[in-house]
Amino acid sequence: MAQSEAPIAQVHDLCFSFPHRMLFQNWSARIPAGLTCIQGDESSGKTTLLRLLAADLPVQSGHLEIAGLGLDSDDAGYRAQVFRTDPKVELPQQITPIAWLDSLRGRYRHFNGAAIADLIERLSLGAHQHKPMYMLSTGSQRKVWLAAAFACGAPLTLIDQPFAALDKASITAVADLLREAGQESDRAWVVADYEAPFKLHWLQTISLD
Repeated sequence: MAQSEAPIAQVHDLCFSFPHRMLFQNWSARIPAGLTCIQGDESSGKTTLLRLLAADLPVQSGHLEIAGLGLDSDDAGYRAQVFRTDPKVELPQQITPIAWLDSLRGRYRHFNGAAIADLIERLSLGAHQHKPMYMLSTGSQRKVWLAAAFACGAPLTLIDQPFAALDKASITAVADLLREAGQESDRAWVVADYEAPFKLHWLQTISLD
């Protein structure tokens, strides 16, 4: 990315550590529109970085901003600009996928409700969209998370291991959706995985090893 291009998100001098382990020390990054891959081995800090970027985990020092909104100066405004899939957090089990997706409209002002039907078809969720979430397999619930990511319209969208627990057809569908998403000029996609998956057009790959 040319330095003259305005990034969607920026991280300046991020510091974060767990007891007895420093993960990020004065870590900085510019995240442009398109696809960015965060890669690293187990326990390298991939998920922790996504949690920090999503403001789901408090930074210990440093400055994060999305579309010019700083987390430290406009917490609510910052959070409204970011979406993170978190398959380790259980979706509301009594609600249906279609109802949960619809509930996100009020949180994300650029939510693309018109895309839901297409996403449900492409991710093979049609037979499950009106079932309570507890009736869905782990893979299907992950696909509900992914449908939300693609529909939410958030300028910064964070996806942790997008292909885990998916069947071959769904993996192909998600890869195609990411390939299309990477062409958008107003959204930055950060994908965390062990290595950059598939032959997608990664604008940058950031290694945490």
